[in-house]
Amino acid sequence: MDKNEQVMANVRDLFNKLAWINKVKMEKALEGYKPSEVHCIEFIAKNEDPNVTKLAEAFYMTKSAISKITKKLMDKGYIESYQKPENKKEIYFRLTTKGAEINQVHDNLHQEFLDRDKVVFEDVSDKQYEQVLQFVEKYSRHLDGEMKKISEEKSE
Repeated sequence: MDKNEQVMANVRDLFNKLAWINKVKMEKALEGYKPSEVHCIEFIAKNEDPNVTKLAEAFYMTKSAISKITKKLMDKGYIESYQKPENKKEIYFRLTTKGAEINQVHDNLHQEFLDRDKVVFEDVSDKQYEQVLQFVEKYSRHLDGEMKKISEEKSE
């Protein structure tokens, strides 16, 4: 296995371990909620004037798929839509009290996971963080380019 394959295998393994460890607590605390719904609620809570377009871009999903999720969330009373007085065309979303409660549970779980894993990060130097972040950003830009190529091929 070359270095590239080793890095990718280790990243996948880390991701799978995190997903497995976190899944049990997430499912228990957020029973009855789909991950896509919880992540949509989280995005709406953390972003200014979230709309279908912003959500679709953030989750790499179609606007149609996001519209279905947001409709379900509105029907369940977790989010509500609004328009700005100066722009009656665009529809935005915000959390209801019920949605904010779900988001708080989710945020608390994430903080618990960060606290649990803090011991690993205590010994990481600023230089090591910088190197990892540079690599991740470089790889992300590469993947953005690949996604763009695929999108262009689809539209041809």
